[in-house]
Amino acid sequence: MALANIRSGWRREHYVALVGLLALAALAWLYLGFEAYCMDAMMDEMVEPSSAETAGSTWNVGSLLPTFVMWTVMMVAMMLPSAAPAILLYGAMARKSRENASGLPSVWVFAIGYLAIWTAFSLAATVLQAAFETWRLLTPTMTSASTLLSGSLLIAAGIYQWLPVKNACLEKCRAPLLFFLFRWRPGVRGAFRMGAEHGLLCVGCCWALMLLLFTAGVMNLLWVVLIAAFVLVEKLAPGGELIGRVAGVALGAVGIALILGGA
Repeated sequence: MALANIRSGWRREHYVALVGLLALAALAWLYLGFEAYCMDAMMDEMVEPSSAETAGSTWNVGSLLPTFVMWTVMMVAMMLPSAAPAILLYGAMARKSRENASGLPSVWVFAIGYLAIWTAFSLAATVLQAAFETWRLLTPTMTSASTLLSGSLLIAAGIYQWLPVKNACLEKCRAPLLFFLFRWRPGVRGAFRMGAEHGLLCVGCCWALMLLLFTAGVMNLLWVVLIAAFVLVEKLAPGGELIGRVAGVALGAVGIALILGGA
């Protein structure tokens, strides 16, 4: 009876964590949808700016903060669904390692560590976006205004899909059990550190794909959904490595065609 109660509690905590992760991701997607709607409405009302008005952008904390929030929420929406199985696996292992203790808090500490790394990536993407806008490489809709930039990002992403570092990160993202076994750290600090390490692996796997958001629009929801879906398939579907490499060839080919076509 006691064993049955323990297993029942374990399953309940597992489902609570799963629902919590999915709810967080859903809220992030709702936020992105609202922001995209507001941007479309703003662009419909905007008068086409002159070249003098767009020649220089003044960047400060106040102007960067909304962009940083947008990128951070976007990374939560895009990455949390594909990371959920690893987060739940960690929670199950954390509970088992502590016998009857609840594994739920450790799940959230791990998730916070994971998202902290993607928040750092969001900060870097914000700075990069600021640079692109200053150099007038982005349109007001945050879409690439340069075929050279778009083609270069596509080619870089395609090449990265074939590099050993990409494959090493992807293998650990696809099979986190061995990573957890060999890198296990107990306690709250250990949970955060392991989450951060897993986040680093995911950034190492997906950073080049995320920069493709600049090619078709940072707030182009269709593009955001397609990249998120590809990341999900690459990390969780059978044959994800092969799918990623085939996609790398396609990305490189499209990038080359884009640059040659705009020459």
